[in-house]
Amino acid sequence: MRNLSQLGEFGLIDVLKKYAPISKEVKKGIGDDAAVLAYNKKDYLLLTTDMLAEDVHFTRQMSAKGIGHKALACSISDIAAMGGWPTFAVVSLGVSSQESVDFIKNIYQGIEKIARAYHVSVVGGDTIKTEKMIINVALLGQVEKTSLTTRDGARCGDRLFVTGPLGGSLKSSHHLNFMPRLEQARFLVKHFKPSAMMDISDGLSGDLNHILKASGVGVCLDEDMIPRNKGVGLEQALNEGEDFELLFTIEPKKARRLMDWQARNKVFYFYPIGTITSHAHERPRSKSFSHF
Repeated sequence: MRNLSQLGEFGLIDVLKKYAPISKEVKKGIGDDAAVLAYNKKDYLLLTTDMLAEDVHFTRQMSAKGIGHKALACSISDIAAMGGWPTFAVVSLGVSSQESVDFIKNIYQGIEKIARAYHVSVVGGDTIKTEKMIINVALLGQVEKTSLTTRDGARCGDRLFVTGPLGGSLKSSHHLNFMPRLEQARFLVKHFKPSAMMDISDGLSGDLNHILKASGVGVCLDEDMIPRNKGVGLEQALNEGEDFELLFTIEPKKARRLMDWQARNKVFYFYPIGTITSHAHERPRSKSFSHF
């Protein structure tokens, strides 16, 4: 009998999919940054959730406001990766009975600040007693049907981009204060419509493989073109994770137009790092984070 360390996080997800009933209202379920649900003639609803655990995603030595910021920002990043915008959140907290009330208040102040910045209403949640702190955020969003972007649309010849430099997120505390790339995502889906997109949470190599597997393609990665933060090596940029930049593919003609626009306007920066190939075996080896 296999245990979780042998199966891995995404192997477990594949097993659990079998026990997740869906209705015709579900347009896309398990397997992307957010679920896609029927809503109205123009838009879909998006639903995502993220769980942060003490000593895995944060420590008690970190800023409480930063922890709160990260808890909601992770989910906003998921909504951005689908091309949408966030709307309503519920926040659940598992906490020790000996926890400082001020520490908890500071976490919620961090949540409140980023919620206001991205026009998210926190409308409820739950609290339970746990030995170590757990914070879970469930977030609703919306996206126009024409703007919805998933992981499975990459095609041979598409260009691969990221929205910013990678690596060093834990050391620099970037993972506690990053701003989700919502503006960039909305700009892209309105003007250039990527063929596939997701956010980078577990590392470039691992998350890129999710796009490649979902799309049935490979990649020719130009490692020298991968943008890195100061003092960061290639292995860190590929595998450390917690970057929360967007990773997207786009048709060659659109890619050229995007780079021309960027050269003229310098509002956003998009970094080309490779080309999608038809060879599914051409995928980067991943040493990215895995929970199991």
